[in-house]
Amino acid sequence: MPDPRITKLAQVLVRYSLNLQPGEEVYINTSPLAEELNLEVYQEAVQAGAHIFLNANLPGTREIFLKYASEAQLEYVSPVMQMVVERFPAFLYIIAEHNTRELNGTDPAKMARQARSRKEINKIYNERDAKGELRWCLTAFPTQSSAQDADMSLADFQDFVYKAGLLDQPDPVAGWKALHERQEKIIAWLKGKKNVTLKGANIDLRMSIEGRGFINCDGKVNFPDGEIFTSPVEDSVHGWVRFSYPAIYAGREVNDIELWFEGGKVVKESAQKNQDTLTEMLNTDAGARYLGEWGIGTNYGIQRFVKNMLFDEKIGGTIHLAVGNGFSEIGSKNESNIHWDMLCDMADSEICVDGEVFYQNGKFAIEG
Repeated sequence: MPDPRITKLAQVLVRYSLNLQPGEEVYINTSPLAEELNLEVYQEAVQAGAHIFLNANLPGTREIFLKYASEAQLEYVSPVMQMVVERFPAFLYIIAEHNTRELNGTDPAKMARQARSRKEINKIYNERDAKGELRWCLTAFPTQSSAQDADMSLADFQDFVYKAGLLDQPDPVAGWKALHERQEKIIAWLKGKKNVTLKGANIDLRMSIEGRGFINCDGKVNFPDGEIFTSPVEDSVHGWVRFSYPAIYAGREVNDIELWFEGGKVVKESAQKNQDTLTEMLNTDAGARYLGEWGIGTNYGIQRFVKNMLFDEKIGGTIHLAVGNGFSEIGSKNESNIHWDMLCDMADSEICVDGEVFYQNGKFAIEG
């Protein structure tokens, strides 16, 4: 008998987040470790009338590939995946990791080379996403490894995960729709605004959002969710930021990152741990040193850092900045083969928009 919260999660993912329709093709990328959720999602998708392409990644295969792959193999693009990206309307990604640190010993240059190989397929995916031709959702299934990262028992981490998704509520979808309405008022206030300054113990930045839209994150694309975000004007970012939480890329933890921006570009970077990974990723391509995203976490039900950005970037009272690829559907022109979110605590900080206090000490200061 599956956990009823898993059944409810599968129903929300298929019926609300992806809104699968009869005859639609859906690509599901997952892991055998998420077997309970995989089966529930599969059943829901079949009952919705969808045609399913299921890709279950075996734990450990990515480590083997990045350790032994030749340059030709690192640069290979699967024609099967290219076809899927070109035609499928729905994509579901389920994270369930056996060892979140399995790539710690991997050469970051190889990771960057593999990221560059996905340039064309990522471009197709992003263009279809921007045109509204595809829907996608990313979620996570709690495992022992992810619970250990969070310094929690598996049972406690399961409770955390399902509560963050509002799955402890009788009608989770109603909860996500209510969040949508609250966030829509904030986005309406931001419409037409231009200049943003962020000041606090860990940040002293200014940027422009002129002509840029904001995305209302309400459980459709990420699950759980709870954020609003935009892509800043590419050459507008100036100043400094220190990310008070570790940033994790492909399982490799990079601590105490500081970035300095001039004309929108990261001109200097430092980290106390794994700075080689930071520099290598920032050198992936021309767009990797520019911001693709500025987001504000709005899920105040998430109040602890668990070393999983799916949850961490939603923490109420934080912002996140992502170096790399931006969102063309809201005006971004920045293209990159990476998109790396980094988290900053805003508990003692202030955000002003066009000279008006918009956000203070982790809370919105305006009336939506």
